[in-house]
Amino acid sequence: MELSLRRLRTLREVARRGGVNAAAAALHYSPSAVSQQVEALGVEVGTPVIERVGRGVRLTEVGRVLVEQAEFLLAAEQRAVAAVEGARQHLSARLSVGVFAAAAAALLPAVIADLAAHHPGITLESLETDPDQAVLDVRHGHLDLALLLDYPDAPEPWAPGLTMVPLGQDRIHLAAPAGTAYRPGTDLAALAGETWVISGAESYYGRAVRTACRRAGFEPEVRHRVDGLATALAMVAAGLGVTLASDLGRAFLPASGIDVVPLRRPLLRTIVLAHLPHADDRPSVRATVEAFGRAAVDRGLVAMG
Repeated sequence: MELSLRRLRTLREVARRGGVNAAAAALHYSPSAVSQQVEALGVEVGTPVIERVGRGVRLTEVGRVLVEQAEFLLAAEQRAVAAVEGARQHLSARLSVGVFAAAAAALLPAVIADLAAHHPGITLESLETDPDQAVLDVRHGHLDLALLLDYPDAPEPWAPGLTMVPLGQDRIHLAAPAGTAYRPGTDLAALAGETWVISGAESYYGRAVRTACRRAGFEPEVRHRVDGLATALAMVAAGLGVTLASDLGRAFLPASGIDVVPLRRPLLRTIVLAHLPHADDRPSVRATVEAFGRAAVDRGLVAMG
């Protein structure tokens, strides 16, 4: 009997997500592709590994055993990959990283250039995704690394079991239409009467901004709910409201129309690079983490501690 690790990963995802469609979305496959892989795994072991229950599916007894053993097999695969990398004279690997928009614009180009100069055998692929999904993707082995955010005003209980490497703190400022009366040292409470352009409360950033405003004593009047920072800043430049933008987010500033104003009580968010425990046994992962650290310094992130 020969077991496909790819099919084991797929079965594990079906078990974790509770169904074929949810697993397909997480794996970026079609539902039919997931079903085919699971069925093929059943052929490999000689018996079905899932069974239909109403409109859903559940693991058979053999399926449950396979999912339990998959954790050991996939961990062994990672150890083997690390050992092979360590034995090579030159680093050669293809890694994937989940990024949010500001990091993709401000950090990723410098990291890729750094790796090309010092470790040309490392290929870094990126996927723009929200931090909540990125955590799951790293934990489940779909991404090697992920850039996450931690707002002190709205700390997020990131999934346990991941190694978190702080890269630095990103300062957050007021972004207001050009020509407004706001000056450096403005108190966040002074913005109570403004119209806001921010993302919805379901997003991590949206929750963090609302929490900061509430701690300053007011509920922001959100008239324009916008997920993309570039869009939000364009709307601010057009005079439709104010928002908050970080140093990394300056990459999305339009050529004119916005005043970036430091706040009296600096708002900070920590940029974190996450990976599975022991992933940094791989020389390629260590080299990539170090490249992100250098990029963070070059982009002016505030050193931790």
